[in-house]
Amino acid sequence: MRSVTIGLIREGKTPPDKRVPLTPKKCAEAQAQYPGLRIVVQESPIRCFSDQEYRDLGLEVRPNVADCDILLGVKEVPIGQLIPDKTYLFFSHTVKKQPANRELLRQVLQKNITLIDYELLTNEQGERIVAFGRWAGIVGAYNGLLTYGRKHGLFQLKPAYECIDMEDMQEEFFKVKQLPPIKMAVTGTGRVAQGAVEVLDRMGIRRVSVYDYLYLDFNEPVYTQLRSSDYNRRRDGRVWDTPDFHRNPQEYESTFQNFLPVTDLLIACAYWHPAAPHLFTEEDVRRPEFRINTIADVTCDVDGSIPTTKRSSTIQEPAFDYNCQTGELEAAYSRPGNITVMAVDNLPCELPRNASRDFGRQLIDNVFPHLLGEAGTDDVVARATIARGGQLTERYQYLADYVK
Repeated sequence: MRSVTIGLIREGKTPPDKRVPLTPKKCAEAQAQYPGLRIVVQESPIRCFSDQEYRDLGLEVRPNVADCDILLGVKEVPIGQLIPDKTYLFFSHTVKKQPANRELLRQVLQKNITLIDYELLTNEQGERIVAFGRWAGIVGAYNGLLTYGRKHGLFQLKPAYECIDMEDMQEEFFKVKQLPPIKMAVTGTGRVAQGAVEVLDRMGIRRVSVYDYLYLDFNEPVYTQLRSSDYNRRRDGRVWDTPDFHRNPQEYESTFQNFLPVTDLLIACAYWHPAAPHLFTEEDVRRPEFRINTIADVTCDVDGSIPTTKRSSTIQEPAFDYNCQTGELEAAYSRPGNITVMAVDNLPCELPRNASRDFGRQLIDNVFPHLLGEAGTDDVVARATIARGGQLTERYQYLADYVK
């Protein structure tokens, strides 16, 4: 292997993100696995692993990493901190033409930066090979139950961000035994939903089939997991076709109204396309049979699949109320008839040490073999490279009007 120096950059975005692409142990493991690799760590007062934890494993920690070949971060790099002519890996949030990051991509091109976006690193089947999704689901389901418990005065769970790690958070699970026989619906089958289901299972909440959920009563809390086909159908009445749903979501309509009269807590984890149907409408929430009173919108698409998610919330202030009568947002837990919504948009940041360990594992196993040249100049890296040599790459030419 060629000799390469990777720099772990300090996160510069506000509010600060405590996650890191590689933990101290993962840095040591990567260097052992790739003899030509050296990893240097930029000093950071906010990282969930301290500078000393890196030094303890023999890693160099210093104020500046501008001399490194490849720079790894997590969130978007502030424009003023971009170093010209470097290769960066981070989540850029530019491929959907997000207005907030237009100038970031312009500067990447102007400064001749090679930008590889984690979100675009996929295998041949188009599946993502590095993601924080499982942790969004784990914290999202936990926060959903925390919110439900607070709303109904049942129990007070310690917020996830105050827990040292996942093991510490699990010490709180016993409190959930105080739940009445409510019904919870989890939408989705991807990593995010699997993370949510993991928490509900560990809490000892019983899983039931979709049919039983809809038609039977239980004397204990239960949950069901919904696939897209459980709450959508083709408008023309033809048979369900999952690949077609993903290709042509506009040809489908929601049948989620079946779940509205029986669901108390909704944990929304399904990826949503803007052309796809909404789960329900704001008119639906005013109907007497609408039973949902707490929503954990883990996907957190503002004005997306969940019409009551009119804004995102923060880790410190995770919930707000939606007034069903007026359609206005109010302070969380302000009146009984309101729907309480948890819509934190950076959930994995609440368990940063666990999320970082998981992410580093995926980087070493799934990305480094391609990035560090074992596999030559590689399709996996090429597919995820938005910009190179001051130009958008061929695959991302559609962003040309966005950066103009």
